[in-house]
Amino acid sequence: MVPASPSTPHALLHVFNRYLQHGGEELIVDKIHADLSTRHDMTWCRFESAEWAGPDAPSALKQAARMFYNADARHRFESGLHTSGAGAAVFHNIHPVGSPSLYQAALRRKLPVVQFLHNWRPFSVGGALYANGKLTPDGLYGGHLEEVLAGTWQDSALKSAVFAVLLKALRASGWMNSVKAWITPSAFMKEKLVAAGALPESRVHVLRHSWNPQAQLPPSEDAGYYLFLGRLTETKGVIPLLDAWDALRAQLGQKTPLLHIAGDGPLANAVQMRVRTNPYIGFLGQIGGETKREAVRRCRAMIVPSTWWEPLGLVVYEAYDYSKPVLAARTGGLAEIVRHGVTGLQHEPGDVANLVRDVLELEATPPTSRLVLGRAGRDWLLANADTQNWLQQFEEILASAVHS
Repeated sequence: MVPASPSTPHALLHVFNRYLQHGGEELIVDKIHADLSTRHDMTWCRFESAEWAGPDAPSALKQAARMFYNADARHRFESGLHTSGAGAAVFHNIHPVGSPSLYQAALRRKLPVVQFLHNWRPFSVGGALYANGKLTPDGLYGGHLEEVLAGTWQDSALKSAVFAVLLKALRASGWMNSVKAWITPSAFMKEKLVAAGALPESRVHVLRHSWNPQAQLPPSEDAGYYLFLGRLTETKGVIPLLDAWDALRAQLGQKTPLLHIAGDGPLANAVQMRVRTNPYIGFLGQIGGETKREAVRRCRAMIVPSTWWEPLGLVVYEAYDYSKPVLAARTGGLAEIVRHGVTGLQHEPGDVANLVRDVLELEATPPTSRLVLGRAGRDWLLANADTQNWLQQFEEILASAVHS
């Protein structure tokens, strides 16, 4: 184990409430735990949203109450502190089972908390500042009406209203003062939070995700298809992507390149319906392991057409690790890691014509030039996502939190 800085605690309590549907955030959190374990004694304090599902789940009324203050979760948190001897806690998502009681427990103990932000919660009911097909930044200023009416929390307006009240109560309580350092994965995210007055600039730190790149690249291959890899949700730009492929088919006919969509989520049925009407769209479903690696290795480019303020976009790292160019929406942290004309192309989020233009441009690009784009992405990854550099930056952030 590489020693931590002498100015930071050796033992840390790692806190995370896992989602019902696991995704990229779980992968990031697990990697952070593994990386920090090389310098610190790490102890998990994990909660599962699945605890509140199934026949043994608490009643709806008890769940609503515990969302505000879960005494059992606080006890588990404090027990973890006692057994680990942790001098600080690292938080990720704590809702709904963990509850704001964890912030209060840390505040009363004067325990410094470092909070990673992987989405826009605790400033957004749905976590995405997104409702009815558009951005709703009002949450940064304490307004949640649009998200509530759209039922962005668990597809329920009533549950969303409860969550909105929770967020307002949490901000008013002062319990989040236990957080001495907030970590965002992009400068864009920090700028939005600070500009809205949601967080003080002195406590917000930008730390992009790290990555463990392949030591040796597998043989490069371009099978001619484009790949979407992610959750099939509105915020990921799935519908504009499908519309773009319909537009490409109308324009190119039999010369239309193939689009492979991999993932699962609420829009899976919409994808399957479009597959039946457009032969140039294929649905791979949820993939992983060697199937996923082969899908990335053989694609022409990966497409990330997000329509929300994407905090960063780890799927771009996956593309770069295989030297693949990326066609990405110019939104959130994506605009910081995809360089137009250098590592890929950028389009306006939700703009079908823009996305069609970029696909046509890449199709017209000579194979050698596409390889140059992909290799530039790989170079960016090696230069900007080194794990040891990430650890050093985290140690500096942790020191600032402990001594603030």
